[in-house]
Amino acid sequence: MNSFQFFFAETQVFGIVMHPWKIVGLTGSLVFGIRFLIQWIASERAKKSVIPFGFWECSAIGSLLTLSYFAIYQRDSVGVIMTAMPLPIYLRNIYFRYTHKTPKHPGNEPRPPE
Repeated sequence: MNSFQFFFAETQVFGIVMHPWKIVGLTGSLVFGIRFLIQWIASERAKKSVIPFGFWECSAIGSLLTLSYFAIYQRDSVGVIMTAMPLPIYLRNIYFRYTHKTPKHPGNEPRPPE
């Protein structure tokens, strides 16, 4: 078995079949889910509902990872549509962050010293 075949070999972890593409998909789901933790912490700090920049970064990275899993490995049109449709919104918000230097939202401002 050459190293290329070893990389794509399947193995079982706790009875679940694991392979590199499943790890990509699970990582995308994890990163996508972390965005809500980031948003919750930012809102607690601001004492109101805010959407910090990290929310958009996790949304875009998680979407790209899960999109690659659904498009390349699973070839699942429902998964592709589900993850591709909101991707332009995430990327547009990231674009706004890098083109507009002053924060427009309280969740993006530096935390005041205590």
